[in-house]
Amino acid sequence: MSEPMALAFEERQYSLADLDALAGGMASSLNRRGVTRGSRVALMSSNRPEFVVALRAIWRLGAAAVLLSPAWKQAEVAHALSLTAPTHAVGDHPVLAEAMPMLSLDDEIVPGPYLAEAPAPEDDAVFVFSSGTTGMPKAVRHTHSSLAVAIRHWREALGLTSADRMQVMTPPSHILGLLNIIMALDTGAWIRLHRRFDIDNMLRHIESDGITIEMAVAPIALALSAHPHLEDHDLSSLRYIMWCATPVTQTVAEAVSARTGVPWVTAYGASELPVISCNDLQGARLDTVGRAVAGVDIRTVSLETGEPLPAGEQGEIQVRSGSAMAGYLPEHWTAEAFSDGWYRTGDIGSLDAEGWLRITDRAKEMIKVRGFQVAPAEIEAVLHGHPAVEDCAVFGVPAADGEAIVAAVTVNHAVGTDELVNVVGDRLASYKRPSRVVIVDEIPRLPSGKVLRRVLREQAMSACAKSGGNDGRPSDQ
Repeated sequence: MSEPMALAFEERQYSLADLDALAGGMASSLNRRGVTRGSRVALMSSNRPEFVVALRAIWRLGAAAVLLSPAWKQAEVAHALSLTAPTHAVGDHPVLAEAMPMLSLDDEIVPGPYLAEAPAPEDDAVFVFSSGTTGMPKAVRHTHSSLAVAIRHWREALGLTSADRMQVMTPPSHILGLLNIIMALDTGAWIRLHRRFDIDNMLRHIESDGITIEMAVAPIALALSAHPHLEDHDLSSLRYIMWCATPVTQTVAEAVSARTGVPWVTAYGASELPVISCNDLQGARLDTVGRAVAGVDIRTVSLETGEPLPAGEQGEIQVRSGSAMAGYLPEHWTAEAFSDGWYRTGDIGSLDAEGWLRITDRAKEMIKVRGFQVAPAEIEAVLHGHPAVEDCAVFGVPAADGEAIVAAVTVNHAVGTDELVNVVGDRLASYKRPSRVVIVDEIPRLPSGKVLRRVLREQAMSACAKSGGNDGRPSDQ
């Protein structure tokens, strides 16, 4: 009886035995190059089976993988390498090859055995990188122990079994893609890797592969809702679609469900503490990110005093779990990331009496308007509800009385910017009304789906300076 397949990529399929044999061969090759227990190995790869093989080989040697985003340019890679100081490199990316000697994933891997001791729970497993929405990213250090807890929490939250079938289109260097790959293979579920996100390819494979759980970050969700022929695809194999990495835009999720009959579930996590909360798989409440998964504690604390808040009050979300990172590099950032053993998420939200968690926004992204704190996500939710708006991002720029609100939008047909300003003004308090709306070709996002507000802010301030403005408002207002 042939061994069942575990991983698919384009026309290729691999069993777990295939992956183990390839990992053994690569481990031998890396060991000959000097990789041993405690080494750090930079890994910069597109989404492909060789990424999985390399990760398993690195761990088989007792080394740690430094996961570099394949979207990064030279400066970002140089920054990451200087932080983590890896001694060896594996990948398929010319930027990494230019930075240090690299074992190429495009070379043939000769399968073979390689026996090694299992790594200790406290040994470093991976270095992933924080999102870097406000500057150069920090390296997040996870041990085998913290990663194992995260995988267990994610499996239980998803209700994943060996009968499930998934596909991964998000970068394997990001915590979400990494968790999904490791968890699926560890559980015995079947998984298809895609080199990159393509909405038509994704829909075709839900049908042909009988995918049961689909992962969607914001760009994927937006592409689903905008797809003109979504109803032509048979998506009946899906148990649910999981919205990850950013809070749900309800109008987008509901539009997809109305057209397909497939429900959404939402979860919440961070690179530093990967699995925090998840919605019920049946009847998810999409105005929340669910409740704490088993084994995780959540609290909210006052932004002013740091004291725990009663149910329903808005403050910083803090979390305690065995999946919390071991720390940052540079190490001096670690102390301020924790408060008495609780990880400080930097997210603002509230926890009701029944444990449902709602996220308002990032503390660093709240816009201060005439003494009021304004959450960009609240304004974005209103703009997303307008039929002309495909995508949007709201941010603040300096103004005489604090900050002015600017909304960048992409549109699917012509619409007056005054109309969009008034839509917000009609729905929300007057101080939440954007000072202006700008129509752009694209909303810049990280591969995780998080908006790069910093980029939009810099563009808006540069345009304002050229026009002679000084507060983010058009000169004719």
